[in-house]
Amino acid sequence: MEGRSLRSGRLFCFCGQHPRDKAVTITRLSLSNFRSYGDAVITPGAGFIVLTGENGAGKTNILEAVSLLVPGRGLRGVPLGEMARQGGPGGFGVAARLGDVDIGTGVQANAPERRIVRINGAQAPATALGEWMSALWLTPAMDRLFMDGASERRRFLDRLVLALVPGHATHAARYEAAMRQRNRLLADEAPADPEWLAALEAQMALHGAAVAQARADVVLSLGARIAAQPEGPFARATLGLEGWVASGDLARDLREGRARDAAAGRTLSGPHRTDLMVAHLAKQQAAARCSTGEQKALLLGIVLAHSALVAERTGRVPVLLLDEVAAHLDPVRRAALFAQLGQGGGQVWMTGTEEALFAEAGSTAMRFSVRDGRIEG
Repeated sequence: MEGRSLRSGRLFCFCGQHPRDKAVTITRLSLSNFRSYGDAVITPGAGFIVLTGENGAGKTNILEAVSLLVPGRGLRGVPLGEMARQGGPGGFGVAARLGDVDIGTGVQANAPERRIVRINGAQAPATALGEWMSALWLTPAMDRLFMDGASERRRFLDRLVLALVPGHATHAARYEAAMRQRNRLLADEAPADPEWLAALEAQMALHGAAVAQARADVVLSLGARIAAQPEGPFARATLGLEGWVASGDLARDLREGRARDAAAGRTLSGPHRTDLMVAHLAKQQAAARCSTGEQKALLLGIVLAHSALVAERTGRVPVLLLDEVAAHLDPVRRAALFAQLGQGGGQVWMTGTEEALFAEAGSTAMRFSVRDGRIEG
């Protein structure tokens, strides 16, 4: 896209080597009318990418742009229309080069919620991005993950699953769509067509089973990897699923629960009622009861272990996006974090307000200063 909106269509033919068996490295990132950026280009290398600047300078906007290069709604999870630059033409574009492949996404001004994806110029579904790149992230907003409601933890879990199962987003979206239609039918005063309800419940059962199975597999595999790791500077977590548990026949449960769900005004059975439970392994204590520092350490440990699991399963080391990750760590733990991140071998984007926070990141880290919609480095 070469720094232009997707409206220009300036991408290339679909070709290029698939990024298997190596770290995914973005060598060029261009933003067009995205958030605080009118037209910006950054050319990072492998390893650590450090973005520093004052609060509100636009550091997190860069991480959000990178997060849109994988399936999903990005690290803020907001509607696409909110990402276009205020005062701009209305659309936006984000593009990146991965080796000899160009990927891009964005929206047009006349359809702000219709996402466009291109891979080397060929239009593709958003799910296709998962075949070329994986990205994981931590943001300050996630510091309350263990204190917030179950929906936030499900979203976090689904991002972990999506990095390993690209089709997970499709199953989840189709399950949610069928559930919304069923809820509307049950809420109507007129009796719902039983055959229509049965068809929607069959769709929920089909896609819900795929969602539940993928979540269970990732929780089991990730929990085993974390448990096998030696003690280190970051607390190890135990993982589990609570709430709704698959009975083997969700369609039957939904059929038998129609009157109950109509009275409640919502569906009470299904994977949308599942919660991710996290505990401190050494203390055998629920994460919600741990200190703020311990909770952040648990999150870091989960993301680092998941990054290794993704690399093992897919042959690609994911890109890590860590917003203000070093802000509340002492120098010893910062050095330990950077050492562990370096061992992963992937590209790691980090933000902070002061360069001193990344002194232990080493001389090979690429450092950029962000201010007033400009990226300097």
